[in-house]
Amino acid sequence: MENLEKKTPLSDLMETTMLKIREMVDSNSIIGEPITTPDGVTVIPVSRISFGFGTGGSDYGKTTDKFGGGGGAGVRIDPVSFLIIKDGVTRVVPVALPAIGAIDRILDMVPEVVDRVESFAARKKEEKGMF
Repeated sequence: MENLEKKTPLSDLMETTMLKIREMVDSNSIIGEPITTPDGVTVIPVSRISFGFGTGGSDYGKTTDKFGGGGGAGVRIDPVSFLIIKDGVTRVVPVALPAIGAIDRILDMVPEVVDRVESFAARKKEEKGMF
């Protein structure tokens, strides 16, 4: 088995490909930069990222100074949802098509129901003087 510590043109090619992918895809690609509107609403985009790469090469001929190789990479960024923050309340607004099944509809409603229950409980505490 050959020494893995040895630098080869193929390992250089793979390192360069991975470096370029790291430059294209970072955490700011998944959770975008917050956008604040003049009325105090903050919108944060959320995306799904898929990427892949391939690299290959070979020494050819009787000498090792001849090398042929290539690499390629692809990145796909799909918007998933937006986080909307207003008056301390955060809501998730999906970009996808509406839910089809009953379970999907229920899961989509959970954040709104939780917000309403918290609001109701806070109002009841204020009415009873229980801060």
